[in-house]
Amino acid sequence: MSRTTARDYLTQGSLLRLLAVLGLVIAPHLFRFPPWLVAAVILIGLWRAAAAVRLWPLPPQWLKIGLVVVAFLGVNFSYGRLNGQQGGTALLVIMLILKLLEMRSRRDVLVVVALCYFTMMTHFLFSQEIWTVLYLLACAISVTALLIESNHAGGLLPKISLWLGGTLVLQALPLMLALFFLFPRVPGPLWGLPADAGAARSGISDVMSPGDISRLIQSDEVAFRVRFEGEPPPMNLRYWRGPVYWYFDGRVWRAPFRGDDYFSPANRNRLLNAYLPASAELSGTPVRYEITLEPHRQNWLFALDLPSPDALPADSQLTGYYQLVSRELVKEIKRYQVVSYPQFRLEKDMAEQWRRSGTRLPEGRNPRALALAHSWRAEGLDDAQLVNRALRYFREEPFVYTLEPPALGDDMVDDFLFGSRRGFCEHYASSFAVLMRAAGIPTRVIAGYQGGERNDVGDYYVVRQSDAHAWTEVWIAGVGWRRVDPTAAVAPSRIESGLSSAISASELPDYLRRGEGSGLWYWRLRASVAWDYMNVAWDRWVIAFNPESQMELLRKIGLHDWEGMVLTLTLLITVFMTLVGLLVLRQMRTRQPSDPALRVWRRAERRLAAAGHRQRPDEGPRDYVKRVLEQRPAIAPALNALLDAYLAARYLAPAPPASERLALALHPLPPAFSVDGPAACPGS
Repeated sequence: MSRTTARDYLTQGSLLRLLAVLGLVIAPHLFRFPPWLVAAVILIGLWRAAAAVRLWPLPPQWLKIGLVVVAFLGVNFSYGRLNGQQGGTALLVIMLILKLLEMRSRRDVLVVVALCYFTMMTHFLFSQEIWTVLYLLACAISVTALLIESNHAGGLLPKISLWLGGTLVLQALPLMLALFFLFPRVPGPLWGLPADAGAARSGISDVMSPGDISRLIQSDEVAFRVRFEGEPPPMNLRYWRGPVYWYFDGRVWRAPFRGDDYFSPANRNRLLNAYLPASAELSGTPVRYEITLEPHRQNWLFALDLPSPDALPADSQLTGYYQLVSRELVKEIKRYQVVSYPQFRLEKDMAEQWRRSGTRLPEGRNPRALALAHSWRAEGLDDAQLVNRALRYFREEPFVYTLEPPALGDDMVDDFLFGSRRGFCEHYASSFAVLMRAAGIPTRVIAGYQGGERNDVGDYYVVRQSDAHAWTEVWIAGVGWRRVDPTAAVAPSRIESGLSSAISASELPDYLRRGEGSGLWYWRLRASVAWDYMNVAWDRWVIAFNPESQMELLRKIGLHDWEGMVLTLTLLITVFMTLVGLLVLRQMRTRQPSDPALRVWRRAERRLAAAGHRQRPDEGPRDYVKRVLEQRPAIAPALNALLDAYLAARYLAPAPPASERLALALHPLPPAFSVDGPAACPGS
């Protein structure tokens, strides 16, 4: 038996189009894969295209098995696993490409098409932005066109298959939208996603060392968006509290817990006892706002100093450091409401063990900084005066606020305070904290964001990675924890007006200074503002569309309960399916011929069929009449007259009287043909 290939039912052009569609589907993944996998995908695809053109034989079985084994080992070596977001997607793509090496039958091509649909869904594990959806919509049309073409043995013109594919996809969109917005949603997912699902995000970490914050400034990615109820606080009060760093090893500051350790079983008792929220006296006018947080794959949430423990978001908790944390890693866009108080007194009393822990420093590190702090204390200054003395030191000495600080040695604080004196916010916060601890004042470092840019189109504020900031809190007896930002002593414009006004234009990232002041820059800025507003709407109504959002939408259209939603959905689906069914039935109904001669002939054919003489599909009018007259010779005059009139009307330039001649020819046919059946016909 001869072996078949895909070319047995797909033309060479169709097979090449299959490869093109496959490349379109997997193209975005190629930017995420290791080089060896990208090279393998491209080389196998090019070889298969060349084999289709030059009619090369497919590789032998032993080679295909060897490539499969190498692919498994390579993916496992590169990712350390064969499942999950990264490893599972890489394995799926390489197996899909290897499938091309054994594509011999129509079933193989249909398997490739089905895998293309499945591969398209994996893109949502990495990105759910508007552009991703538009790109995958084009992919869906292309794959559907390929599916249509592969089911036509003779092939179709590409424009015809694309038109049909696009028509099918667009026809499915209304039903998809109705189900998306109206189908009852459950609070949790119906199935589990990979543990590492979600695009890798840059952002603040649970450790901080020199250069970490300044690297974030280079990114214009959105960290979160804020919508205030009423008047927002001024720029210099918009400190968005994030991780609290307590431990210092001489170079790196670390949070007490890391990642999902916040609520791990080993730390649960410690968290619920030693790290319960400290006592706080909140005063002043509360600030109410809603945050839409981008995924950052950490537990912490961000809130203005100081969040109220009486109005926390669901599934969240305040630690003893007054850090707001989520019980789950933030792997998807998260919306939550917070109430904060800009005026507060936090933990006026502190246990001695925590006082000692808050002043601990590594031994033998940064001796000059320690000596400076001891000299200030020897002057007889109290804690509050000593804090002001350190801030005056930063203001009066030639410190420079810069994004391009020099490298520091092992004693980084000494090198910074007495050497380079050039640094970013993490340099100043870290050095100030070391000075305070050396003077016996409990101090901790806070990382988060400061400021935010208003979007006047949507009336909300955008906080970007470029707004990342670090500051400190010092504990003073009788006062409690007090925020101190040493950056404000060196570059007060950073706190009052933002980054652009605090550093030189040559150090600003490109996205902050490119074309500033020109007309093009203005329109680029307006376009970015409008585009961000579109993303907010997309995030709210698509990405973060949860049961609460669904009920809010239903209330706007007059539905206030779950039962009403289900009833409405049932009615809408019933009406929609009824209309579809009626449309299908209408298309299936035999259309009445518009030709008068053909209508008369069909009437005669129905009367003859009632007598048991149905015209066969392969039978023309003459053969049909001949067969009928062999059994019914008595109606020969009438039937022959009908045949002659029909042929003349259909094929010999019919004139208006033709229909009348046909009607007269049909009249002599015995009525028994349509009433009594064959036994009553004359001549039977």
